[in-house]
Amino acid sequence: MIKDAILWNGLPGNKVECVACARRCKIPEGSHGFCYVRQNIDGRLKLINYGVIAAMQVDPIEKKPFNHFMPGSYVFGIGTSSCNWGCMFCQNHNISKDRDIGGAETSPEKIVALAIENNAESIAFTYNEPTIFIEYALDVARIAHKNGLKNLFVTNGYMTKETVARMRGVIDAAVVDFKGNGEDKFTNKYEVVLSNEPVKEAVVELKRSGIHVEMTDLIIPKVGDSLEACERLTRWIHDEVGSDTPIQFTQFHPDYKMLDYPVTSFATLKAHYDVAKNNGLDYVYIGNVAGNPYESTYCPKCGALAIERMGHYVTKWLLDKEMRCKKCKNIIPIVGAPPKKFRYEDIRVLY
Repeated sequence: MIKDAILWNGLPGNKVECVACARRCKIPEGSHGFCYVRQNIDGRLKLINYGVIAAMQVDPIEKKPFNHFMPGSYVFGIGTSSCNWGCMFCQNHNISKDRDIGGAETSPEKIVALAIENNAESIAFTYNEPTIFIEYALDVARIAHKNGLKNLFVTNGYMTKETVARMRGVIDAAVVDFKGNGEDKFTNKYEVVLSNEPVKEAVVELKRSGIHVEMTDLIIPKVGDSLEACERLTRWIHDEVGSDTPIQFTQFHPDYKMLDYPVTSFATLKAHYDVAKNNGLDYVYIGNVAGNPYESTYCPKCGALAIERMGHYVTKWLLDKEMRCKKCKNIIPIVGAPPKKFRYEDIRVLY
């Protein structure tokens, strides 16, 4: 479905400037932006895949991964085709590299109805970069709010202040992925992105806008595992975003055009964890390694276990109703409530 886009400016000669993401593509009439799905038709910017859903699934929210937003709850994830980045290691490349706009047309109302039917407490815009289908995401999110659901962005963070302004009051939480420690040298070569500065600016703006922010950092052996880069990134998080900002260092698994790279060792992930903790970050996690002790939440004041996880599942909840550590009464910044009882067999792949 084709729908009028938001977040664009008209330019001379029937060109348009898309301001949804930090590329700010200047698009001649009849052409597309880098993401392909935002097209100049007759001097107006259009979203040409509005509501065309390429992926849909119900998961534990920890899989997104959120550790401090509604832990233990279900999330209904949806994604479309294409992306505004060109990651050579993308694990969703079957849809993020798709230029044929495959999927099923699904109205915003239907998405919310499916989320409720499948016992989800939130909707996540995920699998590909949600900024490129911001019009559809916001339409879904507004209906979701009316039905008591929360809205989440799983994003590379390569967005503009104009986009964040549209998200304010509609999107409740975002997890931003700094792949390869957010180094420009890595980003240039492996993600086709000039600089991570727009991502950092967006993170600060998201938090300033009252949106709950968490971060991930995909650690890729040989090319994106520098501890010096981790030092710089985690110092920036501490100083500019806040020591209570959760960050998860995630294990790389070979995919797409980087099949000859090894899986990230646990020792490498633990070294990154140690750097972040030494730089004063209170809530540091190691992800994609089921059963490791650093996927659980600990009180930064006394070290007591606060939320125990196994894989993507909450197995113990040791906070009181005010989200205070039961041992020392320190408040842990968790949004939500103790999870409802659930069964693994309730989780279904829908597409």
